[in-house]
Amino acid sequence: MFIVTYVIQPCTSRRDAAQKERAMTTPTVFKSDAGRQALFDFYDSVLAQWPVDYETCTVLTPFGSTHVIVAGDSARPPMILLHGASSNAVTWAGDVATYAAHYRVYAVDLIGDAGKSAPTRPPYTGSAFADWLDAVRRGLGLDTVALVGLSLGGWVALKYAITYPAHVAALVLLAPGGITPHRDGFFLRMLPLFLLGKWGQRRAVQMLFADVPLPEGVVEGTTLIWRHFIPRRDKLPLFSDDELATLTMPVLMLIGEKDGLFDAAATAARLHQCIPQVQTHINPGVGHAIVNTAPQVMPFLLTVPEN
Repeated sequence: MFIVTYVIQPCTSRRDAAQKERAMTTPTVFKSDAGRQALFDFYDSVLAQWPVDYETCTVLTPFGSTHVIVAGDSARPPMILLHGASSNAVTWAGDVATYAAHYRVYAVDLIGDAGKSAPTRPPYTGSAFADWLDAVRRGLGLDTVALVGLSLGGWVALKYAITYPAHVAALVLLAPGGITPHRDGFFLRMLPLFLLGKWGQRRAVQMLFADVPLPEGVVEGTTLIWRHFIPRRDKLPLFSDDELATLTMPVLMLIGEKDGLFDAAATAARLHQCIPQVQTHINPGVGHAIVNTAPQVMPFLLTVPEN
């Protein structure tokens, strides 16, 4: 497997430099250095089994460094993948081969989350998250991209598409945040199970997947994150009808019928109310962790002229 690691450093203004300095002083998002290393070791073990050749790069943005896994022919159209909260870019291990057959794929570690990007946590209010992703896009030298986001990543993808619509050729939302309120009780029921040994850990993760068999390694990776990562506590704001109505690019939304965090039917209904061209699918028996969906997404993306 061919692997390259490099750093991309765009030019920065005085304002950008000040923002970067603030980002560098952000406290760690890990409970200990040893815990962070344990998570990174697991991350690297997944990358060691990555199904396609890949590169990694670090993009330096005004909000801090951003780690990216890159795969696929550079002549193909670009796709950015955004994982969910309390997770990282190796989420896409089961999807990347399918996407890389058609795209130059950039799997981004969200800033401030359980990956290798900086611990900076931009506020959910305002345009900061969209501005961060735009700095990543510019740092990678991309113009218009297909944008795929899962859960929190779906919220970031929506925020970006609303703020920078000219750079989004197609938008794919997987159980996205920001459409309907999340159910507080879901994690209150799930998290205590991690205290009950291996049986409880597996049961907790199965709640995320509902009736879907657990992918290899997902219990170990999720348990490591639960033990060593400090999650964000602030809630995602909902997008207004007016914001959603500004989206004119092709949009696909997939959500699990048994999603414990978001109401699947209500999410699909609100998107149809606000975005006339949206396509939605509620996947039977699937929970919030709606992964390995590339074969379902690609027929939609292949209809997009820019792709």
